[in-house]
Amino acid sequence: MSAQLDYKTIKEIFGRLHALNPEPKGELEHVNAYTLLVAVVLSAQATDAGVNRATRALFQIADTPRKMLDLGEEGLIEHIKTIGLFRQKAKNVIRLSQILEETYDGQVPSSRAALQALPGVGRKTANVVLNMWFHQPAMAVDTHVFRVANRTGIAPGKTVEAVERNLEDQVPAEYALHAHHWLILHGRYICVARRPKCGICPIRDLCPSEEKTE
Repeated sequence: MSAQLDYKTIKEIFGRLHALNPEPKGELEHVNAYTLLVAVVLSAQATDAGVNRATRALFQIADTPRKMLDLGEEGLIEHIKTIGLFRQKAKNVIRLSQILEETYDGQVPSSRAALQALPGVGRKTANVVLNMWFHQPAMAVDTHVFRVANRTGIAPGKTVEAVERNLEDQVPAEYALHAHHWLILHGRYICVARRPKCGICPIRDLCPSEEKTE
């Protein structure tokens, strides 16, 4: 864990990331708020690419809670059985679809508390939906964000919750909406877990990490 960076350095880091990718996008494919929610639930302990392969055909026939309930749990399993923990995830998707139909008129709620009350939806999942669909500056801390925030000193913390709170405190407001996507992509493709690709890192000169590679 690196020491906390100062405001000027953090602003410079996000300024560079913004210049390279002004409108970063999440890599989970979706067509509406509901399919985004389902995709994020399915992505737990799975890759975005694997989820996308499973959901392309699924979302063509089940892009609303009602259609998903009509498909049923066994029908859903046939589409997602290549994804880890598919049986439990199928149960969660069917149950959350029932709740959306019964409680929210088939719509995805836009508060973190309401989202987290749904089966299979934790704080990270709720934050992804709030950020990507409702355009809230929510910080979804996955393994990539956790690693980059600690390595760089942007928002060090010993727990996911601590890093999330620190990001909310440290990221300049003008960069808050896209911050977690920049950090995810940076961690996924450059600041990887083993042998980070420091030679092509756009913020190398600002990073205090002792794990730097050539």
